Amino acid sequence: ELDWLLASTELAPENAFLTPGPVNMLRLASLIDLVARPDLLYPPFTPALPAGCADPAGLLERIGRGDLLLHHPYESFTPVVDFVRQAANDAHVVAIKLTLYRTSGDSPIVEALKEAARNGKQVTVLVELRARFDELNNIEWSRQLQEAGAHVVYGLHGLKTHCKACLVVRQEHGALRRYAHLGTGNYNPRTARIYTDFSLFTADEEITADVGLLFNVLTGNLAAPRFRHLIVAPFDLSARIIDLIEAEAAAARAGRPAGIFAKVNSLVDPDVIRALYEASRAGVEIDLVVRGICCLIPGVPGKSERIRVRSFLGRFLEHSRLFRFVNGGAEPILLMGSADWMPRNFQRRVECVFPLDRKSTRLNSSHEWISRMPSSA
Repeated sequence: ELDWLLASTELAPENAFLTPGPVNMLRLASLIDLVARPDLLYPPFTPALPAGCADPAGLLERIGRGDLLLHHPYESFTPVVDFVRQAANDAHVVAIKLTLYRTSGDSPIVEALKEAARNGKQVTVLVELRARFDELNNIEWSRQLQEAGAHVVYGLHGLKTHCKACLVVRQEHGALRRYAHLGTGNYNPRTARIYTDFSLFTADEEITADVGLLFNVLTGNLAAPRFRHLIVAPFDLSARIIDLIEAEAAAARAGRPAGIFAKVNSLVDPDVIRALYEASRAGVEIDLVVRGICCLIPGVPGKSERIRVRSFLGRFLEHSRLFRFVNGGAEPILLMGSADWMPRNFQRRVECVFPLDRKSTRLNSSHEWISRMPSSA
């Protein structure tokens, strides 16, 4: 049978790999529903509903008073769905824009977007048709959204759109006000129950202006963006991450406080790895949480003895990306986003990394983008 298979596919014997177990482990997932063994399962878990989110109709008003940060699945994903639903039915909302990479098969997000389009709002959805394993689902969502009257776009040529962003534009007191959601995970209520991710809601004028700029890029209306606070691949994410690492190294050499914490799914990029090695040699204490592949070798004397790498395996899949830079003893720089530290994320995807405090990522010039970054002197 193996000889026949190789001949049929015109492959050489060295292209065949034999395994003693199942090839597609995903097929075993259905066993959990066939065996009545609750003692083998985790106890039921109910996410908390954050204060101020109990009334879906008041969510935009709550965001308008100040930023709201959620940690899924410990906190419910429901406010994210409510955000889109409220916008779809709010008479004062004029436009909704959203990136769709992966979502559930019965997506309430998509249903809310369709309802918004039928309600006469300007709905723009960036659908990534090349989301691995979800290609057919996303084609079907595109068709349904277009039939409902939404404007569906497919991103930039040669780049996969992986950023997670939603922008709502509302008419208030004779002017337009923007509300935004930025996340580290997909708009998927199902995986939001088992993946750890962050959601940031904000009505900050400067951050939401950057989100509007991001959607102008994604819809092809702007070729050379200049973001003030967001860090966006493939434009400047790689260079800015390396700038941040090198700033910590400079601070350590100058005797100032220095430290780096990064949580990613994968660490592969050689330029980032070299910068981390150099920072370790300069005296920077570096803690990394890497769920999957990690090409950096920690604990090597004279090279990486100040770098520690951990990986967590538990009930929930670690999916969030979080970065903290001590910043020379000033207010630490805190960033979150959709990007892992891999060449594909830096160069071949549209990714968005956002600050938790916009003052720490103000762009002052083409060469100095962190207002509180210590000098390299």
